[in-house]
Amino acid sequence: MNQLFLSTFAFFGGVFLAIQGGLNAQLGVLLKNPLLASLIAFITSASYALLVVAVTLKSIPNPQQLKEVPYYLWFTGGLCSVLGIGLYYYTIPKLGISTMISFGLCGQLIFSVIAGHFGWFGMTAEPIDYKRMAGVAAMIIGILLINNK
Repeated sequence: MNQLFLSTFAFFGGVFLAIQGGLNAQLGVLLKNPLLASLIAFITSASYALLVVAVTLKSIPNPQQLKEVPYYLWFTGGLCSVLGIGLYYYTIPKLGISTMISFGLCGQLIFSVIAGHFGWFGMTAEPIDYKRMAGVAAMIIGILLINNK
């Protein structure tokens, strides 16, 4: 797939995350419990994922492949998801969606630049250079402008 196509996918992924954050934060307010909203979101997400996997899966991992997966990978991604999403649903009603999403994106961007620099999580290293630093600075300036009241 070409870069434009993948970038467009990534852009719309962000749009869907903002939409789901707003909708599920509203659910959390109505239920008076953002973690219950997170649970409902994860159950429905798992249901949709199960359906897509059932339709598209070409082969089931064999026992040897399952044994090769480090134990922590079975639960740490889910833990990070529930913490991140729970914090989104908790803070959106208090901060507003644009403020929360801008701070959330800032956290993602700064952490991803650091993780990319060191090649964490088995990813290809993407060294920090002046262009990346300028991009992070521009993002922080943008966040300050978005949140300047």
